[in-house]
Amino acid sequence: MKNDLLAFLKRLLPFSILLWLIQFLLQQYVFEVEFYYSSFSIYLFHFLATFLIYLSLVFVYKNFTDKTGFAFMGLSLFKMVAAVIFLLPLVLSEVNAVFVNVLAFFIPYFLFLVFETLYAVKLINKT
Repeated sequence: MKNDLLAFLKRLLPFSILLWLIQFLLQQYVFEVEFYYSSFSIYLFHFLATFLIYLSLVFVYKNFTDKTGFAFMGLSLFKMVAAVIFLLPLVLSEVNAVFVNVLAFFIPYFLFLVFETLYAVKLINKT
């Protein structure tokens, strides 16, 4: 179990840092829009959500191997709800560029979802 988590973290951490650095530089030097959330808070949300989901999937895999796929679907739904709750203050605020702010959140969301799905499928196919 620890080897799975360490291998996952060895890939997730550089992936997160690289994407964060790209978005940070784009927000600082390319876009002239005031962003509601900092790129750090967005990536902290995605990193923690992805790690916690994978940690839960490893736990489910160790105890209920045949239920891992269902756990992944349920946890992905939970992550979606958490994303909406995370973005709720932005949507309710008076920020002018809501669409750009939402894109700044959901582009990394889907990239992390692809990353998470690849590792979930790898875990499920391990049997």
